[in-house]
Order: sequence, then C-alpha cells, then structure tokens
Amino acid sequence: MPKQQRRNLSGPLSAALLSLSAISLPVSAGLTQQVEDALNFYHYGHNGAVKFDLNYRYENVNEDNRFGATGTVLPTAKQPATANANTARLRLGFLSPVFYGFQGYAEYEGNLAMQDDYNDLPPPFVGNNPAFSRVVDPDKSELNQFWLAYTGIADNIFKIGRQRIKLDDDRFIGNVGWRQMETTYDSILITHNNQTLFGLVANVGYIANVQTFFGTTENIQAPIINLNYKMGDYGNLIGYGYLLDYSEAENYEKSSQTYGLRATCCAKPLDSYKISDNFGVVYTAEWGHQSDYGHGTTPYDADRYNFMGGLSAYNIMFQGAVEQLDGSGVNKHFDTPLGTNHAFQGWADLFLITPNNGIRDVFGTVMVPFQRGDLVLSGIYHEYSDDTGRFNYGDEWNFQAVKKFGKHYSLLAKYAYYHAGDNADPSFKSTDTQKIWIQGNINF
Repeated sequence: MPKQQRRNLSGPLSAALLSLSAISLPVSAGLTQQVEDALNFYHYGHNGAVKFDLNYRYENVNEDNRFGATGTVLPTAKQPATANANTARLRLGFLSPVFYGFQGYAEYEGNLAMQDDYNDLPPPFVGNNPAFSRVVDPDKSELNQFWLAYTGIADNIFKIGRQRIKLDDDRFIGNVGWRQMETTYDSILITHNNQTLFGLVANVGYIANVQTFFGTTENIQAPIINLNYKMGDYGNLIGYGYLLDYSEAENYEKSSQTYGLRATCCAKPLDSYKISDNFGVVYTAEWGHQSDYGHGTTPYDADRYNFMGGLSAYNIMFQGAVEQLDGSGVNKHFDTPLGTNHAFQGWADLFLITPNNGIRDVFGTVMVPFQRGDLVLSGIYHEYSDDTGRFNYGDEWNFQAVKKFGKHYSLLAKYAYYHAGDNADPSFKSTDTQKIWIQGNINF
C-alpha cells in the first residue's frame, strides 16, 4: 500500500470542495444563455465566437517505495513526498467569422499552480520540486492554437498553423487532453469528409513541431494519414500510417513508422450497435506494426494488438478487452509518443512508455449512466504483464464519476490505485501508487 500522506490536506481539499460546491449549484438557464449569446457574434451573416474554458483540478499522488535508476529502492530520505497539486487552467480563444471561405482562430492557454507541492515535469526532466511525486501540470502560459482554415471547397477543410489534432481514440495522434496544458501541433492538415457518397473521412497532414503538454517544443518531420470508412450501422473501418522523424538528438529514438488497421463500433463510450430495444453490442479489433524510421538509430520491429468486446444491457455497458504492445529490448518496443496515453494502461500512468519487454493489458470495464446520461459512473480493472505473460507487472483499479450540468458545466471525481507486481523483469521496476482527482469545468 502507498505510504501515509505526509501533509495536512484539509486546506486544499476544503478549497477544492468549496469551489466544486459553488460550481454545482443550480445554474440559471437564462444567465447561461446570456453568456453564450455574448460570446457568440455575427459578422456579415457568419458566426464568430469567443471561446472560454476554465478547469480547476486538485490532484493527489501517493507512492510507496520509488526505485532509482539502478533498479534498487531509493533510501527513505530520497523517497518523494506525497504530491498535492491545486491548479486552475484557462483557455481563452477568438474564432473569426468565415470570410470568403477563410476562418482563423487564436487561443491563449495558462495554468496557475495555487499549491505547488509537486514535481511538474516528466522524466528525465528534473522539474520544479523534485522532492515530491510528479504531477505534470507546470505553472506556465503559452500560445496554444493559432491557425487559418479554408472551407471554400465542398467537403474539404484545409488548416495550417498550431492546432489541436485528435484521430480515432487518440492512441497515436492526440492532444493529451487529460493534462491541464494540452499538446498541439504546428502542422498542415487536410480533412476530406464525404459521408453521403462514399462514407469516407480522410485526414492527411504534415507535422513540423509538437507543442507538448509540459510546455516544451519538439521538432519533428511527420507525414500522417488516416482513412476512416463508415460501414453503415455496423461501425467504422480505419487504416492509418504515421511516420515520425524527430529532429533533435535527445529524441531520435522516439522516431518510428507505424501502419495499422482498425475496425470499431462505436465512437462514444456508451454507444452500441442495437440488437434490440434494451441490448446492444460494441467491438474493436485493431492491429498495428511499428519499425525504426528516420533518425532512429536502433533497428526494430514490433506489433500492437487491441481487441475489445462489450454488451450494453438497459444502458449499462460491460466490456472486456486486451491491448498488447510488443517489445524486445531497449528502444525496441512499440511506443505512441504523440498519443493521449493516460487513457490506456490505467490512469495511474505507470506505462506511459512501453517497458522493454512490452506490455499486455487485460482489463474489464463497467459504465453505468444515471439521470439520462448526465451522471456516469465507471469502474475498470487491469492486469498487466509483459507481452509473453512471463513477468507480472501488477494490477490496477480505476473509478470515476462525471456529472454534467447542461452543455457548459461539469464535475469529476476520479481514483486510481496501482498494485505493483512481484516480477522478475530487471528492466521494469514499479511501486504501489494511488492517485486522487477532483475537478470542475466551465466551457463556452
């Protein structure tokens, strides 16, 4: 079990609960509509808008016995203290009206650390407060998005500049939307959407820089393609190719080329293919292959398998799944450096980078909606091993409650507990980890 918390949490927790209580009070529909109308405007008959997103979060991270670089447990004096992060993130953007098919957008993003008893950068960076466990939400501000789009050709969008890109389930290209600061891309993206004639959505682009979720910029040369074909009511068939060539020496080994196929139903977490009024099914079947590319200096080949089957019964969703990312040594494992990896292999974030011997994640999920879907409770159980099943990497419980108040307000409570496995893999060492989150969001 994680060690006892070393700090008095009554102050930050009281502040968190007070803030969330204020948000959760019944919001006047009239006032909300007035705010919405004030942020949206018209110019020559076209829509423009001011975008506003305020996200408060309290995050607590409690680890047991952290291992050092040599694979041995750190001395007691060097064990990280329990992290407490009290942060508020603001995104403020301006979306221009459409003018002769052109539209622009600029967005500021800033994260304020109201309590900074945490280490704010991922390894190998030292961070601002290395005596504490890590919460990768630095106190920073930046230009988050700045793009120009052209929609003057039917069924096509041409977009250039710093932008948010989310493809499929964000496993390969995503915005790391869980963290307070998100990942955006200096890129060109062409989207062709012709659902009526071919049922095809094609995204073709080129990424030149990655503005990371911890406030750094990584140079990259990355052609990407994602073809999504809708198979009627049965789901979607997707093919993709992502060629990532990092341009800076410290990132060379993150370079890779990945190709894959994915069949899935359905797009939203509680959606299903209905087989009767009260029952439905969901599925995902996916395979991907990855190998060295560009500046990557280590030759390798690795596969990824992702299979999920589920049943919806009276709106309650049950799913069983397995995801496996293969590995065969240092810098020879299947990785997704541009993915929203928090959504995979457990919310405790012990497997954001694939272990040298790969990982097999066998997990089950239950999602229960209440109040016509405005309140959703979720529970997930994971069992982890290497890609052959020889080494036990541990197990993990995840729980979450999300409550929505109309279109613009939401509350979240979330919990993750990872129990380290008794494994004999010398290349992977982990420790019991507990994480707690409380969050409130206002979004217009």
